[in-house]
Formats: sequence, structure tokens, C-alpha cells
Amino acid sequence: MTQFPVPKSRPAPRTGLPPAALAQVVLGVFLAGNLAVVVALFLTSGGGKNGTLTAAKLFGMLAALLMLTQLLLVSRLPWLDRRIGMDRMTAWHRWVGFALLWTILVHAFLVVLGYAVLDGATLARTFLALGSVPASLLGMAAAALVVAAAGFSARRLRRRVTYETWHRVHLLLYGSIGLAFVHQLLEPSAFQSSAPARAYWWLLWILAFGSVVAGRLVVPVRRNLLHRFRVAEVTPESDDVVSVRVTGRHLDRLPARAGQFFVWRFPGHHSWWWANPFSLSVAPGGESLRLSARVVGDATAGLRGLPVGTRAVLEGPYGALTLVHRSRPGVLYIAGGMGVTPIRSLLEEETGDDVTVIYRARSADDAVLLHEIRGLVSARDWRLYVFTGRSQDGVRPFEPTNLAAIVPDVASRDVYVCGPPAMTSGVLAALRALRVPRRQVHAEKFTLG
Repeated sequence: MTQFPVPKSRPAPRTGLPPAALAQVVLGVFLAGNLAVVVALFLTSGGGKNGTLTAAKLFGMLAALLMLTQLLLVSRLPWLDRRIGMDRMTAWHRWVGFALLWTILVHAFLVVLGYAVLDGATLARTFLALGSVPASLLGMAAAALVVAAAGFSARRLRRRVTYETWHRVHLLLYGSIGLAFVHQLLEPSAFQSSAPARAYWWLLWILAFGSVVAGRLVVPVRRNLLHRFRVAEVTPESDDVVSVRVTGRHLDRLPARAGQFFVWRFPGHHSWWWANPFSLSVAPGGESLRLSARVVGDATAGLRGLPVGTRAVLEGPYGALTLVHRSRPGVLYIAGGMGVTPIRSLLEEETGDDVTVIYRARSADDAVLLHEIRGLVSARDWRLYVFTGRSQDGVRPFEPTNLAAIVPDVASRDVYVCGPPAMTSGVLAALRALRVPRRQVHAEKFTLG
């Protein structure tokens, strides 16, 4: 019989701002401060050759700031990611990206219009003339790449292309940022208008590029060279779910927490472009890591055939669905489908006594890892509710009245939620209806795009 460890240490009561709120305040102050600096530089750099070109200069500076913000949001800096979460950072990255698109388009239009008015020429003739100017040509190329990436990120098109295709097109943004950087160096009116302006922009670019290089390249490469991950075991959990256990060197030095996820690659068995975020389905204990995934396509089906000893390349750990956000004595864990994997690992790390678990599955056969959940619950005398069946047949545990009947004191608990998007949205709506404070609700969608 599997023995489940009982954690003996309990987290100290948290004081001050919650981690997520603190990170958002720090990020907001940083961005607001930079916006104030950009506006100040604009006001002190002098006007353009006419009012339209002056406005174009402002939009160009704002576009540069938005582009640098994009880099910061995708840098995956651990301090921000563990407090805010990749899902929220990715959502912000998406909205900032569309703001960047419109800012660039307005900037480009105002530049063409301003010079057309200045020269008394048509917009088309002016556009072609600007194409012969190196700085303007680089700006046009950067704008074209941003438009292409934004087009593939539109929801209607995004649903029709694979993640791998979307990712390849999205890499064009790095090219656009490089072109925009050179464009900015060649633009004297705003970016090179004074010594303070030059120092500010250079510092900001170095900070943004440095964050991306550190978070997306240096840290993952260093960790993989140190740990040398290898497949140790492949275990079928059901007809369509498989678990993969990975070992490596010095895993006690890997800063992973229960509830987090890694981006997993198995080069040699899958192509390098095949990369998926899988949550840890066991709390990391310094000896191995385990993912559990449902077989839904060719890539995940290939997990069944991973030979023992296959090299694994991991990026992470990522995610803010951890116990660092606990603030209340009682806690409710809600899992649905394969969202059970981070919940299962969190239960292994959980130290409280007042714990309730709700597990929602389509059928008894779909309730994967249920035997492990039951083992963890019974070892601590916690409460477990398992609901199977279709909502159409009346199985609706997450209706506000039903949820309140199952957990009457839900508003006084921390609530961790992970499951399919529709279920998660329904649970969050029910929690709002039951007036559960937002700071006590912890949910994360594991997605790269």
C-alpha cells in the first residue's frame, strides 16, 4: 500500500500584502514610473516639424515603451511568475500586444501624414519616399512583423492553427523588436535628443533584453546542464492517461513547488517544437518529478512510448498555484479532469487540518489519480467529494446553492481551482456569487499561447 507522507511543518501566518498583490504593485509602479519618464522626455525634446509629426513622435515613444513591456511580460522572471502566474502574465502580454499594434499603426500613419502635409504630396507618394530612408524602412519592417504576429494571435485564427505554427510565427516578434531597436538608434528627434534620453533608453533596452535572456535562455540552460533530466518510468494510469517520472542530478536544488508546472520536451523522441506545459502530479521531493497527461493527440500519445533513459529538457518551474498564497486556516481544493494533477501535488504538500476536496469527472473511469487522492485524504482525515456524470443529467456541484450546501463556510476559506476552462469559469462565477473574497481564490490556466 502506498504510504503518503504527512507534512509536519506549518507555514507561518502571512502578514502584509498578499504575494500576488505585492508583485502587481511593484510591476505597476515600475511601468507607471517609466511612462512618466517617457512623457517627460517627450515634453523636453522639442516639437516636430509640424503638429502631426509631434504627435507621431509621442506615439513612437509609447510604442517603444510597450514593446519593452512585452519583453518584460514574457521574460518569465521567477519573482514575478511565482506571484502573478504565467497565465495572467500571458493574458497581459496579449492585451499589451494589441495595444502595441494600434500604437504602431497610429505612429506610422501620423508620420506619413505629417510628411505628406509638409511636402504637399499624396500619402502614397510620401509612403514610398519614406521607404528609401533606412530608419523609416526598418520601422516599416518592424511594423509588418508585428501585424503578422497579431493576426495569428487573433482568437478566430488562433483556434485554427496548431500551437507549433503559432509559436513559429510569434517568434517574428523578436525580429520586430530587433528592427525597432535599430530604428530607434537611427531616430534622433526623440530617442537621441539629449544625454539623459540616450542613457534612459539604453538602460531600458538592456534591462528588457537582459530579462529575456536570463529568464528564457540562461536559467533553463543552466538548470538542464546541472540536473540532466532523464525518463525513469512510464506508467499508464488509464486507457487515455499516462504518467512519466523523470529523475536527474541534484534535484534537491531545483526550486519547484507543488502546484507548479514545467514546459516539457523530449528531444530525440519528439521534435524540438513539441513542447507542452504539464503540471507536477506529485510534490517535488528532491528525487524525481512526475507529469500525468491525457492522450489527446499524436504528441501526447507518444508519451506512452518514451523509452526509459530518454533525455528530457525542462523549462520552469512556472506558475503561481502554490501554497505560498495561503491566507486562511481552512482550504477548499476543486479539481476537474486533468486539473487534478496540480491539486494532487498540492494535497501532498498541504499542512492544514481543515481541508475539503471536490473532484469532478465525467465518469468513474475518467477520475484519474483518484486512488492517490483518497490515500492522501484518508491519511489526514480530510473531506473528499467525488462527482461524476454529465451536467445535463443534473450533476451540477458548482451551482452556487449546491456549492454552499457542500461547503457552507466556503467564504472563509482559501479556494484552489484547476480544471477545464468551462468548469473553471463556472466555479469562479459561483465563488463570486457566494462572495468569496478574490484574494482567497487561486486559479491558473496552464497555457503557452
